[in-house]
Amino acid sequence: MIPITDPKGQFIRIRDEIMKKIKEVLSSGKYILGPHVNELELEIARRLGVSDAITVANGTDALVLTLQAYEIGEGDEVITTPFSFFATAEAITRVGATPVFADVDETFNIDPGQIIEKMTSATKAILPVHLFGQPAAMDEINSIAKEHHLIVIEDACQAFGAKYQGKEVGSLGNAACFSFFPTKNFSTMGDGGVIATSDTKIAERIKSLRAHGSTQKYYHHEIGYNSRLDEVHAAILLVCLQYVDSWNEKRRTLAARYLKELQHVPFLQLPPASEHTTHVYHLFCVQSQCRKEITEYLQQYGIQTGIYYPCCIHLQEAYKDLGYKRGDFPIAELLSERLFALPLFPTMSFAEQDQVISALKSFEVNGG
Repeated sequence: MIPITDPKGQFIRIRDEIMKKIKEVLSSGKYILGPHVNELELEIARRLGVSDAITVANGTDALVLTLQAYEIGEGDEVITTPFSFFATAEAITRVGATPVFADVDETFNIDPGQIIEKMTSATKAILPVHLFGQPAAMDEINSIAKEHHLIVIEDACQAFGAKYQGKEVGSLGNAACFSFFPTKNFSTMGDGGVIATSDTKIAERIKSLRAHGSTQKYYHHEIGYNSRLDEVHAAILLVCLQYVDSWNEKRRTLAARYLKELQHVPFLQLPPASEHTTHVYHLFCVQSQCRKEITEYLQQYGIQTGIYYPCCIHLQEAYKDLGYKRGDFPIAELLSERLFALPLFPTMSFAEQDQVISALKSFEVNGG
């Protein structure tokens, strides 16, 4: 079986380094918000060029705490994409605000022109997603936000290491949220997340919120959360941080091979890449009118695929009360019917990728 992703294979290759770091944690007796967390936060902030990086328990919490820190809540609207993982909108709802969706464009990311159409007097923030590792159109988004005095929070959970106009995602809005889920480009062996910002007041608020609304032990000035990154995960991430650039480069190399070898396959539409961005291909997604037939055919060859995402957020049962209907966001809905991901991960060999390419090329003759 050629998997769609292989976190186990990735971690095994650096097992000795990881075990050494974990032993440091075990020997220290400090397991929550200790020296490894502090070092990781400093390293991420330095890399992104922001004043603060605040680690939390997971990427969803990163979104929730950031929204709350900006006082976004009841009566507020946040404009975001309907074509993302559910957590993007869920976090908005969790703080009491209302997600307002705007359709995507050919890059799979939110269309800035659609954002303007969805704005009301209740709009307080824009939450763009750098989907599948490609940055959203941040110049246009930031321009809209500046003109209308809105907060911009990047959902960069799939895009650590990606760049827009030469700048790293995570430094392009008021704040940014990342996930360290095991399949992400920069990941740990479990859950974890981080918030990046150069707004020092917001950073201090998030640090308080992640620790039960407290800045001094046993004294609580607001209702917060228990959302802290474990020292073990911080230790693992410090090792992985040394490799993330080479892993991303391998992802780009594999993506370039797919783009070259599959460019003339008539039943596939390949993913576009903006000339202003450095894509890190968290997922390599293609479109086809015969998605079901292709994915079933590849399965026969032991090739795993994935559908991202089979149901747009505005059509989820959880959001039926918002009153959206099929046809409201035609591009996102079409993608949900046509898009699927091919195997792509840093430890993937060219031989494995050639098997995928060969199987796809044989589909038209033997399966299509």
